[in-house]
Amino acid sequence: MAESLERLSNRTVEVRWEMVDVSVVVPTHNRSELLTLTLGSVLRQRDVDLEVIVVDDGSSDNTADVVAGLGDARIRVVRHDTPQGVAAARNRGIAEAAGRWVAFLDDDDLWAPDKLARQLQAAHQTGRDWVYTGAVRIDAGQRIISGRPPPDPRELAAGIARFNLMPGGCSNAIASRAALVAVGRFDDGYKHFADWDLWIRLAGRGPPAWVPSPLVGYRIHGGNKSLDIAGMMADLKRIQQRHGSSIDMGAFRHYLAWLYLRAGKRRQALRQFLGAAAHGEGRPVARDLTSILRSRLARRLPLGRLLAQRRPHGGWSDAADIWLAELRPAYASTVDVPGAG
Repeated sequence: MAESLERLSNRTVEVRWEMVDVSVVVPTHNRSELLTLTLGSVLRQRDVDLEVIVVDDGSSDNTADVVAGLGDARIRVVRHDTPQGVAAARNRGIAEAAGRWVAFLDDDDLWAPDKLARQLQAAHQTGRDWVYTGAVRIDAGQRIISGRPPPDPRELAAGIARFNLMPGGCSNAIASRAALVAVGRFDDGYKHFADWDLWIRLAGRGPPAWVPSPLVGYRIHGGNKSLDIAGMMADLKRIQQRHGSSIDMGAFRHYLAWLYLRAGKRRQALRQFLGAAAHGEGRPVARDLTSILRSRLARRLPLGRLLAQRRPHGGWSDAADIWLAELRPAYASTVDVPGAG
């Protein structure tokens, strides 16, 4: 009898998996003011059967009310009564997922409405079991601050152990359930770089597919005023020891500069930008600082708007302007943007 029940349970899970293309895992902690817009960008996904698993990692704000207010049966919430960290929250989402593919989205980032459909198409065309796309950095008003085309799959797979080349962090890649079973889930021994560690393991299994268009918006909003630099350095050491890699410190300091900017700490950001330039990131840093300046001018001066239109990379990020503009009137944002303005 017990064996029959187990077979029935397994069959039920298999049928459930067949009903959903993608499970979207959204870990969150006290970010209700940003979560509405993030979930709105997920619910706008076209031509994909999906479910959204919001993992409330011990929030003390009105996260539950915000999610309930969306009134969409595709969303469900699972909760940790006490915070366990973002890696554990993502793993909880994977455990709850019903989809054949799993996508991850941070609670403050945004997606283009065709992101998942195009990633699934790329996976089917190439036969690969993880897929990434391009990303742009945006402010709280969904205006583009900077962005450049992503590295191609061979470049990303070859360089991912030296630095996290995944654009837009963990809000970008999707992976098949089979791939996650093969390489394992997020290692919750990391405080900050569990996603980077996962990309390295996936790359060791095989290169990803890609969609080289700007389909992710990475929000710079100043919502996190503290940075755990000591914890990041400990994670960095663990990455080196685990994967035998030599970290690209120029790229890493460039990454820290954006984290400081995201936290509203401009002086520290500038120090890291300059440090990154001294470690060989001169051109990328110059492009980013120019983009930041244009973004600030565009908010203040008519001439600045003209300068902001002169974007590098042949206007690669222009396609993101279209879908970001669609989000502005539907979901008003009240978050200050110290990093961008």
